[in-house]
Amino acid sequence: MPGRGCPLDDLASWQRALRAQFPIIVGHPELAYLDSAATTQKPQAVLDAIQSYLTTTNANAGRGTYPWANATTALVERTRERVKEFLGDPAAEHSSVHFTAGTTDGLRIIARDWLPGHLTAGDEIVVPHADHQANLSPWLEARELLARQGVGIRVRELPYQETSGDYDPAALAALVGPRTRFVAATHVHHVYGSDMNVHRIRRVVGPEVPICLDAAQSVGHMPVSVAELDVDFVVFSGHKALALPGSGAIWSRGARGPRFRPGGWSGTPNTVGIAGLAAALDWLDAAGPDRIEQWTAALASRLTDGLRRLDAYEVVGCQLSLAARSPTQRRTSIVTFRHREISSGDLGFILFSDGFMVRSDSHCQAGTSDKDGSVRVSLHIHNTPDEIDALLTTLASLQ
Repeated sequence: MPGRGCPLDDLASWQRALRAQFPIIVGHPELAYLDSAATTQKPQAVLDAIQSYLTTTNANAGRGTYPWANATTALVERTRERVKEFLGDPAAEHSSVHFTAGTTDGLRIIARDWLPGHLTAGDEIVVPHADHQANLSPWLEARELLARQGVGIRVRELPYQETSGDYDPAALAALVGPRTRFVAATHVHHVYGSDMNVHRIRRVVGPEVPICLDAAQSVGHMPVSVAELDVDFVVFSGHKALALPGSGAIWSRGARGPRFRPGGWSGTPNTVGIAGLAAALDWLDAAGPDRIEQWTAALASRLTDGLRRLDAYEVVGCQLSLAARSPTQRRTSIVTFRHREISSGDLGFILFSDGFMVRSDSHCQAGTSDKDGSVRVSLHIHNTPDEIDALLTTLASLQ
């Protein structure tokens, strides 16, 4: 367990052992992968699990009675329970897990298959308008779907605090009313890197309103407890949690509103993705999500402290979080910034010429366009203080 000093010192040997388990990272020591919010690299244990499944028991699930098919069916059902366990589900016998192609797919399934049956004319839903586009578009599509059926609902904007950048519970309290039927929120903002403090939403909306959580930037990066958050849906992508693209899950509490049941014929599940997801969750549990969060938050702090001293750069998001001793919560594993003169696209190319792989665009943020571009550095357990220091040296040379 970590000591009381700096996490980067206390956890250094632990981190080195984990970094060594990422073949693509070890195989490219000249490069620094700083784009884990877009997709994560995969540890050897996940690659081994995928290889083992494909070469020993690959079959369809729920379609046959021979041993390979039975083993695959058992894998799928076991992974459903594994997701519940990983999320700290306190009532796993009542909840459900549905596998999806990722977070966007999962949110759209909820908006298409569950939400319309929960709403009547005049009802209101509250959704974020400045988070990832995937956590806005599905709810607007649901409104249009209901309108075509002659059911008019109102979409209200989930309010943000100007200073901290997370959600504003006081403004939300003034917004909700007896017709509020649903709230969508984000656990960690994909641009600003801030924990959006969604646990405060339940206190405001009361015990009966379902809350749907986009956890794409938290599952696999930090501890996620559905018991503490008291939300009704958690949706996440496997590829952002050390597993494969095309995999993900919806966890549904099943305690508020109609029981969640995806509509239509389910078809063949992504059994390879599910095998990888199970292995990724095992790997993350063994590593310790709390220690992963400590490490990446400390790296983010090192980066923001350095950027704060470079006049040519503007760090987007909460400015109060930049100082090392700020009382405002620190960023998690994401730091996004702009150069005051160099475009984000050009800065991204410059950084790659020095071996840094970053995201440089508008990051799919709702309400933004290409002119709002910025550079996002997103970290995971394989990143090091030396990489952050080298990045700051390159950025300082561009002042």
